[in-house]
Amino acid sequence: MELIANGTFARRAFLVGTAAAGILALPGCQALGGFSMTEAIKRLLTLSSRNAFAKLTAPGGFWDSEVARFDLPVLFTGGGAVQTLLSSGPFRQGLQKQLNLVAEKGAERAAPVVYDAVKKLSVTDAVGLIKGGPTAATSFLRAEMGPALINAMIPGLSDALSVTGDPIVRQAMAALAGVDVGQVAQAVALRADNSVWYQIGAEESAIRANPSSTNDPLLIGVLKVL
Repeated sequence: MELIANGTFARRAFLVGTAAAGILALPGCQALGGFSMTEAIKRLLTLSSRNAFAKLTAPGGFWDSEVARFDLPVLFTGGGAVQTLLSSGPFRQGLQKQLNLVAEKGAERAAPVVYDAVKKLSVTDAVGLIKGGPTAATSFLRAEMGPALINAMIPGLSDALSVTGDPIVRQAMAALAGVDVGQVAQAVALRADNSVWYQIGAEESAIRANPSSTNDPLLIGVLKVL
């Protein structure tokens, strides 16, 4: 890569990597040189989440993703009139696709919440996360945030479902007796929540597998040691 070939960048990556090799060999040590290992985790999560949301908020983001596409929410599998509609394969697939498209609006609301959480993140065992599995940092962030992502997405999903002109979605919601738009939005948010974290985890895994793609000397130095 051009940036890696640059002398200054290459030397910085080498020096950070050399320091990281020694630091990671020392249990409990959380810093190398002027960098903290927590900063490395934050950079890893920032890049992973930005890459994930760039894909999920693009047209067809959830639907086109192998890891983020989700099935119908449980709300639509409880029997009644909606089950008659879903007995049609084309209707079922059409509804699934449309709800995946609606989820993009939820992801737009979720993105800044995740970015803010990463900035404020407190990590007690950053070295452990660096040494962890391919999605260790994502799993840690998800546990720290709890249901925050779901709560952030519901308003955007409610708005999108309220104004949708798609006949399949409107027909399916009308067949849900006693269920309002807010409940449907929550059901979609529960599915989309998993999808968002799956996508962030996939991006983290990709960065760990090829840290040079980040052009970040700290991440390259720390992750290549592993």
